[in-house]
Amino acid sequence: MAKDMSRLLIAVAIGSALCIPQTAPAQTGEGLEEIVVTARRRDESLHNVPVAVNAFSAAEIEAAGIERPQDFVALTPNMTLVQTQNQGTSFITVRGISQARNSEPSVAVIIDGVQLANPSQFNQELYDIEHIEVLRGPQGALYGRNAIGGAIIIRTREPSDELEGRVQVGYDSGPGYKVRGSVGGPVGASDTLKFQASASYFDTDGYINNAFLGEEADPFRDLSGRLKFLWQPNDAFTGDLRFYYSGVDTQALYFNITDSVNDTSLPVRVNNRGENERHLYGTSVRLDVDTAIGTLTSISAFDHIDELLTGDQFNFLPIPESVLFAAFGADQAQHQWLDVDAYSQELRLSSASDRRLRWIVGAYFIATDRFISTGNVFDLGTGVVPRVKRTPLPQFAPQFTFLADHQTNNAWAVFGDLSYDITERLEADVSLRYDRDERRNRTDTPEEFIPEALQGIATTGEIRKKTWDDLQPKVTLRYTPNDTWMFYGGYSRGFRSGGFNQTGVGATGIPGIHDLFDQETADTFEIGAKGQFAEGRAEIAVSVYATDAKGSYYFVFDPATSTQNLGNLEKVEYRGAEFEANARPVAGLDLYFRVGYTDSEIKRSSRAPTDVGNQAPLVSEYTGVLGAQYRRPLTTALFGFVRADYERIGPTYWYPDNYTVRDPVDLVNLRLGIEQERWSLTAWSRNLFNQKYNAEWSPGPPFFPNPGPTNNFVFKGMPRVWGVDFIYRF
Repeated sequence: MAKDMSRLLIAVAIGSALCIPQTAPAQTGEGLEEIVVTARRRDESLHNVPVAVNAFSAAEIEAAGIERPQDFVALTPNMTLVQTQNQGTSFITVRGISQARNSEPSVAVIIDGVQLANPSQFNQELYDIEHIEVLRGPQGALYGRNAIGGAIIIRTREPSDELEGRVQVGYDSGPGYKVRGSVGGPVGASDTLKFQASASYFDTDGYINNAFLGEEADPFRDLSGRLKFLWQPNDAFTGDLRFYYSGVDTQALYFNITDSVNDTSLPVRVNNRGENERHLYGTSVRLDVDTAIGTLTSISAFDHIDELLTGDQFNFLPIPESVLFAAFGADQAQHQWLDVDAYSQELRLSSASDRRLRWIVGAYFIATDRFISTGNVFDLGTGVVPRVKRTPLPQFAPQFTFLADHQTNNAWAVFGDLSYDITERLEADVSLRYDRDERRNRTDTPEEFIPEALQGIATTGEIRKKTWDDLQPKVTLRYTPNDTWMFYGGYSRGFRSGGFNQTGVGATGIPGIHDLFDQETADTFEIGAKGQFAEGRAEIAVSVYATDAKGSYYFVFDPATSTQNLGNLEKVEYRGAEFEANARPVAGLDLYFRVGYTDSEIKRSSRAPTDVGNQAPLVSEYTGVLGAQYRRPLTTALFGFVRADYERIGPTYWYPDNYTVRDPVDLVNLRLGIEQERWSLTAWSRNLFNQKYNAEWSPGPPFFPNPGPTNNFVFKGMPRVWGVDFIYRF
């Protein structure tokens, strides 16, 4: 990789040298773009907001080719995203705070003011996006439960005062193609009602080869759309109505069984293509009313998600080579069905932001109805697993395990924020939020499918109830001694709810696993600084933090009961730092460097005493990105541009016992093209040097007849992908 990195740096250096104009006046350049963020629910300059935040404007989103969450996560220090298993299963880790299968997310994700109700919604196509903010560190005081690691704020494009739009077409090496478009502006001749309509279609054969079937294992098709109306009858009122839909059709569960996370030698060889279908749709209404005391905001939303997952099962090999087939004369496949409806309501009253004393008070409520079923069937060699949802197939023909749970969740919160300018240079901010999460779980597993190990313990129709709650305070001091520097420091707490494992698993003797997994809290102390130099052509940001977490999650699969379970680590400490630098040394040339380091240490573990001193699961010791982007005129109307990003993900741990650690991963992305005012043509490549790595490693069960660590399984990372895009604006 050192040779690859050398080639990249040489190419960037030569390209920049050739492109830099040789006239002295150009050396002064122009200042960096001024970015306004809403991290504290009001408009502020990125340079002055006392939060560790990365912001991506519409121009940056297009220049970097950000089309999915993984794309902006890769550009954010101390943040990783693991995409594995199926479209709805992705793990975000921020400053060491991670998530696991079936757990609550580690960050709150807010799209156009509406918080996602389920982590399975997160991994979706990003199109017609105006702005993205990634906040690191607990943000629960303003954004509530699940903002324990941070928050992601996404704002889609707003309609303009005149009719305008864009069309994008693209081709990739799958082979695949995409078509995206948007149009917006006034509705008819109205000067108070505007609309914005957006759509995206993406279809590719895939990129990861299935050697047994002689085709790609990951074909992918996505159809998504969004429609919104903005009504502003006067200066004191704004109404915002939005609808969205997303449908995905792909495959999943193409794992490999291997002892080491660094083993990339095994090809995908599942004999069962499986299916992965996901549908998202919903609507929201936002009302903003200016009153004598402040702006009253109401956000009402409905969200639906359903996802069907079928595919191969252990040991993810063709039937003739299956361990289970050799032992018992039968192979197996698996399925999962998730169905979630959520209704949410937020009311918020905010003072004007130009006062010396600024405040926000509000309340939030969400009601969630979730059904999930999982099961195993005999693999009959037909290539498609039966589509089992709420009702199992006849027992042993071919269904042999089936588990189902129905959960209702009513959560509410009250919150407030108070900011006061003690002097012109010193600000104090205090936030406090109380969250209460009431959950009710009903076992819908039919009696005949209650696992033998749980018979007499678990019963069909059993009701379990549990409430989790916590206070989430945040205190911050900001000091701006001059217009160049800003310093801040403070304390914050994050909280996310616990949940239900399958009834009775606590009696099976799995270390650290109980019928319930508890809530998690994270207390963080942080100090930071932001500075600007060279007349706004360079800036840096530094932050140092210490987090003590109680109840961090980890995942365990138990083959004896066919259950997926979560456990808690009693105490984990995270210590880390981040450094970012951006510069525009000459007009058109942008340089950036971002790096984050996290040292995690398990302090107490009921799973195993030997966990103490180990790194926490899913934590990368460091992440960094180094990049350059240059844009220069070729003619009076035509510009050329090139952008290169080098990303390095440090050693990554996957389970509390630290059995295996993934070596550092080095990825290079490259984009180059030409553009005019109305169109652009871009050639691009992700993972340019085709670095082979595994995106996930997960500990496997001690199955007979193959007990031991060789049951661990890995999910392949994305290989090199290249393509070309054309965008036309009107």
